[in-house]
Amino acid sequence: MAACCSTVCLPVSKDDYLALIDSPQQFRRWLDAAFRDCPELFPKAFASGYRLKDDRTSAKLGLRLRRVECKATGQSFSVRPSFVLPYMAGWTDDAEKPLLLRRFGVPFWALAHVFGHDPMYWYRLEVSLGRNSVAGTTVRRVDLPVDLVADEHHQSHDGEKVFVATVVAEGCCLGATVVGTADESGLTAGYGVFQRETHDVDPDYSPRTVNTDGWKATRLAWAALFPLAVILRCFLHGWLSIRDGCKKHAQFQALSEKVWHAYRATSRREFAQRLRRLREWAVANLSGDILERALRLCGRIREYGLAYEHPGGHRTSAMLDRVMRGMNGDFVGCQHLHGSTYATGLHVRAWALLHNFTPWGPEAQRANGWRSPAERLNQHRYHDNWLHNLLVSASLTGHRR
Repeated sequence: MAACCSTVCLPVSKDDYLALIDSPQQFRRWLDAAFRDCPELFPKAFASGYRLKDDRTSAKLGLRLRRVECKATGQSFSVRPSFVLPYMAGWTDDAEKPLLLRRFGVPFWALAHVFGHDPMYWYRLEVSLGRNSVAGTTVRRVDLPVDLVADEHHQSHDGEKVFVATVVAEGCCLGATVVGTADESGLTAGYGVFQRETHDVDPDYSPRTVNTDGWKATRLAWAALFPLAVILRCFLHGWLSIRDGCKKHAQFQALSEKVWHAYRATSRREFAQRLRRLREWAVANLSGDILERALRLCGRIREYGLAYEHPGGHRTSAMLDRVMRGMNGDFVGCQHLHGSTYATGLHVRAWALLHNFTPWGPEAQRANGWRSPAERLNQHRYHDNWLHNLLVSASLTGHRR
């Protein structure tokens, strides 16, 4: 979505930064130490040496910033401390609580009423986060996940139906792109943004498995983008097709229990046996639409059984559904999507990063040992404050190359 940025963001307290910024020697020592600890935040050419180039003072905040130049490439990079927002829009600590509330769909006018500024200030601040690479910002210290879940979230943009091509792994939203159509070309373009961002992180990246709901255009799009990936069919959607049309049927409860009994089989052979028994029971006890739907599920033994050959793959889309519930709640609270296509895309991507980096509730933090999906994925945080952590992770807008 955005081109590679020339700003390196590093964690440092305001007092420490102000104590070192006026001394070239102290600034260099701090920068060298930051590079030793977190080389992934710097351009690759930084390892070949750099020189201090120039500095400027922000007219908005009165904060002095320095630029450095990589000797190998001649490229220049600004060094921004994490306590200040991009574009010198304000102080990070002042924006942390309002942006946390945006994670839960609190409208911009309410943020302006409580925290000051105007609604457009908070809107622009949130949307600016969408200029970062979603996958590159989220995955910083580990390899990209290889078992994915993908689906399209149905939403409206100025009254017209659009789709958000969404990719989830390890509880993190790694891709969210708005497309106008759910056909093969539209979804290939949507999921293609995820492909480009992951290839920026690792040019050889290919997922091992991708769980989808069975929509033909989705499967074709993933097959075109990642030919080596194994596409798994979501078992949950097979059951949902029965539930949505037949949940008031007298035999629905019995059928549902048998469907999930088959799902819990421990081997592919046992799974196939249970689905055959389910088919025999359905033929003997059901009729009409519910029988047709049950037989359709039973006829996918091979597709559903493929997951047993890939133990790390997802058999259902439950992880993605949890993410989509939060996404939908945010957009409904904002009266759906508005504005230009470009701004709408940034808004959706910004939500993905807020989901990944904002803290869980206390119980979830205790259960996970980490405070957010991104922290758990990376097994690391750059700063104890979640917004500082996001901004540091977004150094160079999350790009590597």
